[in-house]
Amino acid sequence: MQLIRDNVIFAGAIDWDRRMFDELIPLPDGTSYNCYIIKGSEKTALIDTVDPTKTDILIAKLVRMGVSKLDYIIALHAEQDHSGSIPDMLTLYPDAKVVTNPKCKQMLIDLLDVEEEQFITVEDGETLSLGDKTLKFVYTPWVHWPETMSSYLQEDNILFSCDFFGSHLATSDLFVKDEPQVYEAAKRYYAEIMMPFRNPIKKNLEKIAGLEIDIIAPSHGPVYDRPEFIIDAYKDWVSDNVKNEVVIPYVSMHESTGLMVEYFTDALIDRGITVKEFNLTETDIGKLALSLVDAATIVIGSPTVLTGPHPAAAYAAILANALRPKTKFISVIGSYGWAGKMVDQLSSMLGNLRAEIIEPVVIKGKPKQPDIELLEELADKIAAKHKELGIM
Repeated sequence: MQLIRDNVIFAGAIDWDRRMFDELIPLPDGTSYNCYIIKGSEKTALIDTVDPTKTDILIAKLVRMGVSKLDYIIALHAEQDHSGSIPDMLTLYPDAKVVTNPKCKQMLIDLLDVEEEQFITVEDGETLSLGDKTLKFVYTPWVHWPETMSSYLQEDNILFSCDFFGSHLATSDLFVKDEPQVYEAAKRYYAEIMMPFRNPIKKNLEKIAGLEIDIIAPSHGPVYDRPEFIIDAYKDWVSDNVKNEVVIPYVSMHESTGLMVEYFTDALIDRGITVKEFNLTETDIGKLALSLVDAATIVIGSPTVLTGPHPAAAYAAILANALRPKTKFISVIGSYGWAGKMVDQLSSMLGNLRAEIIEPVVIKGKPKQPDIELLEELADKIAAKHKELGIM
C-alpha cells in the first residue's frame, strides 16, 4: 500500500500509455487518476474515483486493502476521469453515499445516471466526520469546471485539491521527487487546462491560504509533501507578471514567411529578448501553450491563403484566445501574393487577450531589404514596450 499518512492511502491508477486527453491535449508523459482511501475510526471514505478504463485497478486495490465497507464516495469533480467509476463503486458498495455539492450532484446525475437518493450534498465549509478524522469541504470553482471543490483532512493537514495543482505525469513516485520534472508537467497542465481561469484561481489561492497544509494530494500526478513548491508556482503563473519573451507560432508555405521569421528572430535576440519559435506544422501544441504562460508578446507568422491566414495560424490564434494568457502585446508578420485580410481576421480571433496590437508587418512576396528594415523596426517597438514594463 502507498501510505500518505496513517489510514490515508493512495488508491489511484497510473496510465503510462495515454497520449491524448479529451481528444485535444497531448500527454507526452502519460497521466494518473488519483483517488484516496481515508479510514476513520467509524467511517471509511473514498476521495474521487478513476477513469472508467482503469476501474479494474481501483477495485483490485480496494480488495487488497481489505475495504469491505465503504461509507462515502467523495466526488470533488464531475468530469469522468474523476467520476467515471462511481457507478461501479456503488455496485460494489451499495450502501455508500456519494458526497458532493449540489451543482456537482446534478452533473453526476446527468453524466452517469446516479440516482438522486444516493447523494449527500454539502455546502462550502461544511464538515463530515469519519470518527477520528474530519473532512472539511472547500468550494474551489472554475479549476477548471464550475462545480469543482477541494476537501481538507483537518487532523492530517492534507488538502485533496482535485485538478487544482495537478500534473499529467505517469510516475511510480507517490510523492514529488524530481521537482524540475514535476514543475514542467504542472506548468504544462496549468497552461492547457487552468490558464483561462486565472482570476478565479487567484481567489481560490486566497481561499486556501488560511488552511494549515502539510500535503497537497491532487487528482493527477504525484503528491506534494512540500506544498509551498506548487503553491508558489501557481502564485507566479496567475500573477500579472510577464517575462522578456516573444512567442512566435508560425507556418510558411513558400519560404517567404519562414524567412521573415528567421530575420525577425535574430533581430529580437540581438535586442536581448528571449524568443520561442514554433513551426505549427510540427510543434507539440502543449509546448506552445506552455510558452504562453509567461510571454510578454505573441507574434503570429502566417502566409495568406485565399485572402485569409493559413488554417494552422488561425488555429494558433484560436488556441491563444481560448487560453487567455496574460500576454501584453500581439502582432502579426507574414506575406501575401496579391491581396488579403489576414491581419484583420487574426486580430478578430484574439479578442480575449486584451493585449495591445503592435503594427503588423505583412509584405508582398519574399522579404527584400525594405521589408527586413520593417522587421527591425517591429523588433525595436517590442523591445521598447518590454523596457516600459521593466522586464529588460
